[in-house]
Amino acid sequence: MEGCICLWVHPFSYLSFSAKKEQLMIKLLLYPLSLLYGVVVYFRNKIYDLGIKKSKKFDLPIISVGNITVGGTGKTPHVEYLVNLLKDEFEVATLSRGYKRKTKGFFYVDTNSTIQEVGDEPLQIKMKFTDITVSVCENRVVGVENLLKHGGRKVPEVVLLDDAFQHRRITPGMNILLIDYNRPIHKDTFLPTGRLRESISQTKRANVMIFTKCPDILNLHQQKNLQDKVGLKPGQEIFFTSLGYEKLKPVFSANYIDNDFYEKPIYSALIVTGIASPKLMHKYLNKILKDFETITFPDHYNFTEGDIITIQKKFNGLNSEKKIIITTEKDAVRLKDREDLPNEIINSLYYLPIKVKFLANGEKTFNKKILDYVGSN
Repeated sequence: MEGCICLWVHPFSYLSFSAKKEQLMIKLLLYPLSLLYGVVVYFRNKIYDLGIKKSKKFDLPIISVGNITVGGTGKTPHVEYLVNLLKDEFEVATLSRGYKRKTKGFFYVDTNSTIQEVGDEPLQIKMKFTDITVSVCENRVVGVENLLKHGGRKVPEVVLLDDAFQHRRITPGMNILLIDYNRPIHKDTFLPTGRLRESISQTKRANVMIFTKCPDILNLHQQKNLQDKVGLKPGQEIFFTSLGYEKLKPVFSANYIDNDFYEKPIYSALIVTGIASPKLMHKYLNKILKDFETITFPDHYNFTEGDIITIQKKFNGLNSEKKIIITTEKDAVRLKDREDLPNEIINSLYYLPIKVKFLANGEKTFNKKILDYVGSN
């Protein structure tokens, strides 16, 4: 029996070591590119810091929400939190690049826009907040100028820039920097060996830093430790948020899920995601589902006809009387844009809305800071 155990363990140990060795070799080969990337980013920022290249300021409140890493830090949920906070008192406009859209230039986002025209996240925001102005433009200066011309639309009183921390051509009145709690930036390196888009020293440009995706409980020692690692400067404030989930909502039909779904694990599900990190979602659903299968695609993935067939086959393969398909809100926008979904998927497809929760009683302080800034400018 002992010999069998040894033979079973060693191959996996060897494979793990081999994979790590291969990963290390790739990083060593890519390291010169990371050095070059770091040098280019350093001089680009220096040109702006020294005023050689000018950043444009506008006479209205502009709030930037961004990060210094690639991958999901929760930008869209935090932008939506700000929209929800401001929309009842001010005319709000959001402006983003419109990642992976097939168009160029400035566009207003309407509820009948397509992801090919405007991108998935802007369309998601517009579908959720139909009364605000949502727009896309790869050049944020041109974008804000177009918003102020308004073209028959509402003139914004505050503009929220989505993913604009690296966009130095415009100077926001407030810079909010998001950092993923689960992926510490002080242990990271520049692209392509790591995930950093900016030097950690550029955190100095942030007015507010938010550690996102935190565990629901974060003690004072843990908070202080995180604060020390980012080197909080005078005038900067730090907050901590976690992501919570609301009740499932149907993507197409009016058939809302019954309360049994939350009270006892009797449902099986196929979880379909095209986001940077679906682990938190899987962890949450694992508590309330009987069992589930997953299909994971890259972030901002555009589903193909073959993908739809794969989803249908895998869903049909679930051996359960009660079964559904669960996706993210962002993926729901992309799936809803397709015209080739079979009725079986349409009638079984639900999305899981995300909400931002501030920890350590930070919500009141954060809200006041935002409302005071917008109200006084």
